[in-house]
Amino acid sequence: MRLGGVDLTGNLLLAPMADVTNLAFRLMCKKYGASLSFTEMISSDAVVHGNEKTFLRGMTCEEERPFGVQLFGNCPETITSAALSIEEMFEPEIIDINLGCPSPAITNAGCGSALLRSPDVISSIFSSLCEDVRTPVTAKIRILENMEATLDIACRLEDAGVCAITVHGRTREQGYQGVADHSYAKRIKEEVSVPVIANGDVRDGDSAKRILEYTGCDGLMIGRAAMGDPHIFYRISRYLEDGEVIEFGCEQRRDDLLEYIRLLEKFDLVDHVNMKAHSQWFTRGLRGSRGIRLGMGNADSHSSLMDCIRNMCGDFEE
Repeated sequence: MRLGGVDLTGNLLLAPMADVTNLAFRLMCKKYGASLSFTEMISSDAVVHGNEKTFLRGMTCEEERPFGVQLFGNCPETITSAALSIEEMFEPEIIDINLGCPSPAITNAGCGSALLRSPDVISSIFSSLCEDVRTPVTAKIRILENMEATLDIACRLEDAGVCAITVHGRTREQGYQGVADHSYAKRIKEEVSVPVIANGDVRDGDSAKRILEYTGCDGLMIGRAAMGDPHIFYRISRYLEDGEVIEFGCEQRRDDLLEYIRLLEKFDLVDHVNMKAHSQWFTRGLRGSRGIRLGMGNADSHSSLMDCIRNMCGDFEE
């Protein structure tokens, strides 16, 4: 799959997720086959005003490449200025603009999925951005209740110069509830000439295959299903290649979690994540995991949390 000027090794992408896709987690997903990863979404206003925490979210290393930085905002001039700064500091392969976040904290400021109600503003943002930055630009959108209105947004994005569009098949009002409607991604793929990436309800090899075959999309973006399970990229890619179903167990999750923590320590990120929550994510889907999650939640120090992790497989029913 080719995105912008980059030939990716595959077509499975890691979604940008707030408080999830830090550098350590992105490296884990890349290890298991994510072809491209994105930073947590970064406020364009914060970049312009030099917010130090914001720049931490853009931290990368050569081992991660290719990678993308996702920005959000609602002012064409501010987004373009922020993108130029990001381009100079981090030299990402892709700059993505968030048109999909349903969080009230974002939409109440007129950003994220709120922008889908303002197509002229979207045209202005992307026309300015695609003209002024060297880095290829992509957009991540949600769907509107009306197919034609959604298609209009996609066509405006293509006309402005984006190199790809990711389509999350839920409306802003749905949030993360209900079932993703991939008929929108299918229609958009039929209408535009740039690559289209389907997002939403990609949980395993079978769902990935069904969505790709139905939509005809060029790739898939995986978000919440990857939380605590970077190995999902390997399992899905193997299923898509030869139909092989790879089982995973407690030892795989434990070893992945220990490596993730090692990377957090390597890049001085331990103090910037909720260690208990992140550790608990790695137990999802495992039988008998409630007890170990409680143990992690009750840990009163980093060392006691690490003891829970190292001993976690003894508490599972395999």
